[in-house]
Amino acid sequence: MLSVSNIIEKHIKELFLKSNVSMIEIKRNEMADRFDCAPSQINYVMQTRFSLEKGYIVKSKRGGGGFIRIQKIDIPKQRSLHRAVMQFVGEEASQEQSLGIIQRLHDERVITNREKQMLKAAMSRDVLGDDVAFKNKFRAKLLGAMFSAILGKDL
Repeated sequence: MLSVSNIIEKHIKELFLKSNVSMIEIKRNEMADRFDCAPSQINYVMQTRFSLEKGYIVKSKRGGGGFIRIQKIDIPKQRSLHRAVMQFVGEEASQEQSLGIIQRLHDERVITNREKQMLKAAMSRDVLGDDVAFKNKFRAKLLGAMFSAILGKDL
């Protein structure tokens, strides 16, 4: 059985597919009424399922006429994909950010399922040790090296 968060996420992704647009606008209170949940549940879904590393920009306006605008970011052309990924990763990357980027590249068919599984395994907290500052820096470098190998530096 799907959780309310999963159902809301699925509904929003279906809105993107049905309308074939890169941006949608929803009303938080209407969504909460529709799914019989608190408006904070909608906020939670926006923060966890529609984040930047997962390929979305979310803007919201509170108040009576408030809305949530969700924009899907297009993956850049292959030529600049490596550079775009590296700019996003930067010098540090949390496990959540790394997994979000990996999943997005898999969803967009940039990497294979096998590559996704290998990348996810390498990004694990268990593999990288306990020192948070070190592992976030190391994870970013490792992710960069792996994407360089997969995407090719000189694309």
